[in-house]
Amino acid sequence: MPELPEVESLVTFLREHAVGRVVARVDVPGIHVLKTYDPSPASLAGLEITGATRHGKFLDLDVSGLHLVTHLARAGWLHWREQLPPAPPRMGKGPIGVRVHLDDGSGFDLTEAGTQKRLAVYLVRDAAEVPGVARLGGDPLSEEFTVQRLRDLLAGVRSQVKGVLTDQSLIAGLGNAYSDEVLWEVQMSPFKPAGNLTPEEVATLHAAIQRTLRAAVERSAGTAAAELKAEKKSNLNVHGRTGLPCPRCGDEVREVSFATKSLQYCPTCQTDGKPLADRRMSRLLK
Repeated sequence: MPELPEVESLVTFLREHAVGRVVARVDVPGIHVLKTYDPSPASLAGLEITGATRHGKFLDLDVSGLHLVTHLARAGWLHWREQLPPAPPRMGKGPIGVRVHLDDGSGFDLTEAGTQKRLAVYLVRDAAEVPGVARLGGDPLSEEFTVQRLRDLLAGVRSQVKGVLTDQSLIAGLGNAYSDEVLWEVQMSPFKPAGNLTPEEVATLHAAIQRTLRAAVERSAGTAAAELKAEKKSNLNVHGRTGLPCPRCGDEVREVSFATKSLQYCPTCQTDGKPLADRRMSRLLK
C-alpha cells in the first residue's frame, strides 16, 4: 500500500509534470471507484491543474478549485503516460479506474490490481468533504507533531502500539510497512501496549517515526512514478521480508498474519527472541 513517502513523491511528480496543464477529458472505465457524482468528472474538461498536495495517504489534485482526491488503498497506483491513447478504455475491463487526459497528450491512469476493489476517487469542491480526509489525525512530518503530541496520543491507550501507529485518525500517513520499520528500528514489540510506554520510549519512537519517513521521502525524491514501488521495497529492513535474515542481528524475520494483512518483525531485536503467536485472538506478547 502506498504510504506517506510514496504519496508525497507522487505529489512532487505531479507538481512537475501536471500542474499548469489543462485537462482535456476524464474517462471513468471503473465507475465503482468514483465515490462522488457532483461535480461530474466531465466538469474538469478545460480546467487548469493548479496544485497538488497530500492529506495523509490521500492524493489531492487541485483543478481550478475542484479537487480530484484519490486514496490508492492497498493495490492502487498512479501510472503516468507521456502519450495516452486517444480512444477511451473499455468500461469495466482491466485495472484502470480513472484516466485523466491532458492538453498536450500526456496524462495518467489511476489503477488497481487484484480483486479487493478499494481504490477510491472523489471529485469535490473542498478536500474536507471526503470522509477519510475529514477524520485524519496529525501529519507526522508537520511541526505540530511533537514528542508531547505523541505522548498525549498514547496516554491511557490500551491498544497495542502497532495499531496506534497505523490508526489514521491519530497519525495520518503512517501505514503497515513503515510502522513495521519504525518498531524494528526502536526494537519494540508491535504488541506492546501503547499506554505503557515510558517517556523515554515515546521520545525514541517519535524520533524514529520522523527519521524513517523523512529518509524514505528523501530517497524517493526525483524518482519516476513508475519506479517508486521498487524503490520502497528495496529499502525495507523487515516489512515484506519474512524468512530473510534481519539486517541488524541475522535472526530470521517472522510474520504475524491477520485476515487481510500481515506484519513482520525480528524476534531477537524486538521480542527477546520469542516468536509472537500468529493468531489475532491468541495471547500475545507485550
